[in-house]
Formats: sequence, structure tokens, C-alpha cells
Amino acid sequence: MASILIHGGTVVDGTGAAARPGEDVLVRDGRIAALGAAAAAGADAATERVDATGKTVMPGLIDAHTHLTFGEPTGNDELFNHRTEAYSSMLSAYNARKVLRAGVTSVLDADCLWNIGCELRDAIEAGIVEGPRMRAGGQALMTMLGGTAGRMIKDEGTTGYATVVTGRDVMVNEIRRQIKYGVDWIKIMVTGLIPSMKGPEVKVWNIDELRTVCDTAHELNTKVVAHCRNSDSTRDAARAGVDLIYHASYLDDEAIEAVVEAGASMCPTFTLLGNLADYGEKIGTAPELLDVFRAEIEVTAKQLTKAHAAGVRFLTGSETGFAVTPVGEWHARELEMFVEYMGMTPMEAIVAATRNGAFAMRMEGEVGTLETGRVGDVLVVDGDPLRDVKVLQDKEKIVEVIKGGRRTDLVTPIPEQKQRASDQVRFLAACPLTRSLALTEEQLERMSHV
Repeated sequence: MASILIHGGTVVDGTGAAARPGEDVLVRDGRIAALGAAAAAGADAATERVDATGKTVMPGLIDAHTHLTFGEPTGNDELFNHRTEAYSSMLSAYNARKVLRAGVTSVLDADCLWNIGCELRDAIEAGIVEGPRMRAGGQALMTMLGGTAGRMIKDEGTTGYATVVTGRDVMVNEIRRQIKYGVDWIKIMVTGLIPSMKGPEVKVWNIDELRTVCDTAHELNTKVVAHCRNSDSTRDAARAGVDLIYHASYLDDEAIEAVVEAGASMCPTFTLLGNLADYGEKIGTAPELLDVFRAEIEVTAKQLTKAHAAGVRFLTGSETGFAVTPVGEWHARELEMFVEYMGMTPMEAIVAATRNGAFAMRMEGEVGTLETGRVGDVLVVDGDPLRDVKVLQDKEKIVEVIKGGRRTDLVTPIPEQKQRASDQVRFLAACPLTRSLALTEEQLERMSHV
């Protein structure tokens, strides 16, 4: 493998240390071989050279919450009822390239359709598919009340990305089955939307069930991530031993204390809510929901700021894979939202998206920082993310992506994807065509006298 010297740039190494202008980085045999004067001295005639003068050199981004196998559905009906396994596999491989070109060199894809996540991970590692380094889960574990799809979820068995587990024995067997087939993480949907209950998601697992999952997974050296969209779920997930908590919506002080005491990590995933709140009107989101999404961000972020001050480790995640978070488009927005809503500095947000993300990859001390001996995942950015972290969302400013010591082709166009008709729900109407809607008052009045 060729060595690469990145010279003249300002190094932001992902550890939280101050930026270092004019520092060289040498990547050799897939790892960071040297920095500073030693990097220049270690280069030879065969070393490729990347001029980073006036640019920022930093670790590749780590997105700790993606759904690369989902195919960007507009809603649950598409996701659960309009996806085939073989086509979804090919679409996932197609999409993986977009992630890498966005500057994301590693992702955690914690739940998937069928077992595509693990297979995609292995295909990338084997060099068959170009994409980010992956850690993957299987189907999300649910009770029959879990998740956001309500009654679309069967009372037992697997529906789309969800497997309903009933009773301790079924939970244990499903976890063992998933681990047998290669998952890195087990995911639990701790909250769900119940159609007969108005309001936000409710906790649909009890703490003994959560402990069963965590104990079983941990005994087999596998970590657990949980979808928690109310305070009770965050509290109980932490107490049960969940390693990484997604969302943590509306958490209260008791939940924060539980997270701190347990040493759990958090990935709020504001990006999906932020896209809906800020741009939902452009894509047809119900207007009454826009303020709801924004309020959830603001209320949750205020509490998560306390958790950050208390020392909780935060990771960034975009929930890429839905129509509102299409692949390759929004991976870096979470950094902006950490700065805007949680008051993090740009440096703190970068650490969350690099060094801290190594936890999701189960590669702490291996990825996420530019230090000698670390894996050679490097970005060169035409701009200063410490001044404006939003620059990381501009793909035109990502001028070099190096993953494991290999430079990524950012120039050759990816063929345009055409939507397969069978993957989308086709509506005859968005609402009932009543006479009062179809006809004017004048027409109705005239017809009443016929």
C-alpha cells in the first residue's frame, strides 16, 4: 500500500487538542505513521503527496446512527411492505459510496432489513463494495408494542427490520441467533407508538426484560444500543446496562443521574428532527408537526446539556436512510445541532464525531484521531470547521477522503438512481374527496335547487 504525505495543512486531531497549523501527516500501510517534522522526514520518492495548504486536516467522521439498508422510505408502509431482500442489498451497496464521499469513514448501522447490514459490512471489508467501515446490528428487538409502526408490526416474528420477542427464552435465543450470524450490536426499541394512546412514544419494555437482553448480549461480548424516546425509557435502559442510548427524548434529571451512574453513552440524533422542523414544509410534512419536532429538540437538548456537563460521552448520529435524511446528504448536520442546541464548541462537536465515535465502532484507540499508530482515516477540508462547523456539510469542501490509507475517488460521478416504482406507496388521494371539497359553494347551492 502506497504511503501518503498530507502537507501544509492545519491539523485538528480529534482528541480535543488545539489545532496545529502547518503540520504534516504521513499515512503508511493504512495507519498514521508520523506527524510533524517526522512525517516529512519519513516520506520517500514513492510517497504520494497531498497539498493541504490553507486547509484543515482531521479524522474521518463517524456516524453512529445510520440505516443504510432502508432505501430512504417516506414512511412505515414503504419500509415494512415495499422492500425486497435482494434489491435492498444492491441498493445498500450503491448507497455506501455516497457515505464515504460525504467524509464519513465509519458508521454504526445498528438495525437493518433482513441481515443486510452484516453482509454489507463484510462486503466492504472484503473490497467488493466501496463504502465506510461498518459495525452492524440485525433486526431490532421489539415487544409487540414497540417501534414507530404501530399495528404494522406483527404480534410475533419478524416484520422488516423488527423482530418481536415474547418472553425471556425467545429474547435469549434471538440474541444468540443474531450473534451467530455476525452482529456487532444488539438494538432494542424500548419505546413505541401505540395507536390507541395519544401522545408521544411510551416505554414498552420492563426493566427485567431489558436486563435479560443486556446480560445475554454482554455475556457474549456484544454491546447493546437502545431507542429511547421518553425519560423512563432512558432511565431504565441505563440501569439495565444498555451501552449506547439513542434519542433520550424528554429525559429528566433522574434519567441523567442513571446515565451518569451507569456510564452509558448517548447519541441524540437531532438531525432527523431538525430536518423535519426546518424543512418539513418543503416535503409535505403535516404543518402541525413542525413545532412539535422543534420543541422536542429544544426540551431534550436543554437536559442533554446537563448530561454533557456531567461527563456523559456524546456521539453524533444522523439517522441517515429515510427520505428526510437521504444517504450522503446530512451526516455532518449533527455537529451543527450540537453547537446550536447544546452549546458545544465546534471542537467538542468534532470530538463527538471522531474520537467518541470510536466507541460505536468498538475500536477505541484505533480510529477517530490522528495519532501515530491509529488507522489512517483522514479528511482534508477546504475551510475551518472550528470557525464554522457547517463547512463539514458541504461536499464541495471535502477535498480528500482517505480511508485506511486509501484515497477515495471523489470525482467520478456515481450513476443516477432511478426510483423503482414498486418501492413507493402510490396514493389515489391524500384525503377523502367529499362533495364539499370538490365543489364550490355556488355549485352546491345551484345543485340543491335542481
